[in-house]
Amino acid sequence: MLAGTVALRATISTPQGKRRYVRRLFATIADRYDLITRVLSYGQDRRWKARAIALARLTPGDRVLDLACGTGDLMFEAAARARAVVGVDLTFRMLQLAAIRRSSLAQDRAARCQLLTGDMGTLPLASGSFDVVTTGYGLRNVPDLAAALDEIHRVLVPGGRLVSLDFNRPSNAIVRSAYWVYLTTVGSVLGWVLHRDPDTYRYIPESIRNYPGAAGVAELLRHRGFDDVIVVPVLAGFMAIHVAKKGM
Repeated sequence: MLAGTVALRATISTPQGKRRYVRRLFATIADRYDLITRVLSYGQDRRWKARAIALARLTPGDRVLDLACGTGDLMFEAAARARAVVGVDLTFRMLQLAAIRRSSLAQDRAARCQLLTGDMGTLPLASGSFDVVTTGYGLRNVPDLAAALDEIHRVLVPGGRLVSLDFNRPSNAIVRSAYWVYLTTVGSVLGWVLHRDPDTYRYIPESIRNYPGAAGVAELLRHRGFDDVIVVPVLAGFMAIHVAKKGM
């Protein structure tokens, strides 16, 4: 095993270490983030996000919270359908890039989008203030998944919906190992080409290694007060969309 991988694994093994690492990483890669997601998704990323928004079943009266909003893909999709959308991200540079994209939208659509710096584990938002929470690649990156789900539950109205798109953790050990090798190899190449550092994107397979996977997240959602939890496999199950409803 590479020394860099060993060190990374040790760093993100604790909530405190993962929180510091994720802050630094996303500040570093923000300007390349959209390119990375397109490459690792075989160009399917936007299609998956459109599917997630379709599964959210948004209505014109909905208030939407998009967590780990990045440069705004899900937020802008939601703004075409909902009354108001708040995009929250921990990385200020991501929000700057989202604001640049927002400025190119039609005025009425842009006016429905608000950007806010915040941590998914301690959201600076009132309880019961949103009808829908969306997140793309957010749950896998939080230092404390249970705490983040509790915060999502808190800010949703009773009966409110959560829709999350993220990598899955294949249950078959052979498939899982091959998946990690692929992500590590591609990530190393991207890291070298884009940042002259092959370790930059090795975080992705390592974050999946520590992630409970689609079934584990579904079970955790049920334990944190969500009902009607469904998992929609994407890319033959290598990705997944979770849809869940806050209990009444």
